[in-house]
Amino acid sequence: MSLKAPRGTVDLLPEDTKKWQYVEEVIKKICTRFNFNEIRTPMFEHTEVFQRGVGDTTDIVQKEMYTFEDRGGRSITLRPEGTAGVVRAFVENKLFGIPEQPVKLYYLSELFRYERPQQGRMRQLHQFGIEALGSADPAIDAEVISLAMMVYQELGLKSIKLVINSLGDLESRKNHREALIKHFTPHMHELCEDCNNRLAQNPLRILDCKKDMNHPAMKTAPSILEYLNEESQAYFEKVKHYLDLMNIPYIVDENLVRGLDYYNHTAFEIMSEADGFGAITTLLGGGRYNGLAAELGGPDTPGVGFGMGMERLLMALKAENITLPIDQSIDSFIVAIGEEAEAEAVRIVHELRTQGISAEKDYLNRKIKAQFKAADRLHSKYVLILGEAELEKGSILVKTMDTGEQVEVAITEVVTFLQERL
Repeated sequence: MSLKAPRGTVDLLPEDTKKWQYVEEVIKKICTRFNFNEIRTPMFEHTEVFQRGVGDTTDIVQKEMYTFEDRGGRSITLRPEGTAGVVRAFVENKLFGIPEQPVKLYYLSELFRYERPQQGRMRQLHQFGIEALGSADPAIDAEVISLAMMVYQELGLKSIKLVINSLGDLESRKNHREALIKHFTPHMHELCEDCNNRLAQNPLRILDCKKDMNHPAMKTAPSILEYLNEESQAYFEKVKHYLDLMNIPYIVDENLVRGLDYYNHTAFEIMSEADGFGAITTLLGGGRYNGLAAELGGPDTPGVGFGMGMERLLMALKAENITLPIDQSIDSFIVAIGEEAEAEAVRIVHELRTQGISAEKDYLNRKIKAQFKAADRLHSKYVLILGEAELEKGSILVKTMDTGEQVEVAITEVVTFLQERL
């Protein structure tokens, strides 16, 4: 029996979670600016939600899902991606009927995928995602992209690249699909088994194959941009125009496709170009998915969104040597000397915390010097010293750690004293 964390999972210790909390707080504030509201969906769904929502031909559904049968004989799957569950909630709770449209949602969720663990890609992963449902305006595609770019920029990332493409509407994709089948059929004996399966089911996903990505047939494959009808072309031009208006640089990559079946029109990825980041450079992927709500039993509702890998975001910050401005200090630490002082310290610590001041004390019965060292390690702004002499006078010594200044304050006034200085 193994008592270690399962393969593909990691423990996030306090030194790590402070970074995560800071990043999550930045994300939440930006979402508020954009009028996106948080949604929390179940960690598991009926398997059909992902089969219908993500697509039977995807690697996620075919290879990577954690699926099990519950005691009622129902097929249940741990959430492998965020969008399908959010759209299911949108349909089930009839959010399409509320007056405020489009419905703009964000989530910070744990996902589960059975794939080969590697740097920045785990079996239990964390994702920030947003979904805007109810508008077919290309301006909201650009808004969704701008939100993602703002998160990276406000966290200090410089070496990032936005890549966009259009997958077109159903008519455009149908014509492109036929061209891809014609193009790849003569080469199928040279391509992997997955590509052979995709030829009939979803040939667009052949272009997303990591195993055969350097095959000559990939480089000469017909571009979706050659098959965009007038409406799809106009849509893509508007998205680019809005990005230009916001001074957001981008590169059009006609071979960019997304690995999920529900995408159409706009598709995009943001990548890290930082030295030493690793071979897999994608930080985020997203796009438009106009048919997903209908596929999950709701009205035909347009949608657009993205999924941002949190592990990969933290990797990018590390690759660019960005130190997050995390406050590692506490407000106060009480050094107590003697049994009566210890008891009073318990009361004072509780009072300080009640009044919004962070406070700590010694719980190991250490000597005075060791208690001061503990206060140093916690970067305490003030150390409060309480002994028998101070107790008799009803006072406490307050030492400012930055300056070394020490003053005597009445115990009844110490809360007010610290509040004024903090």
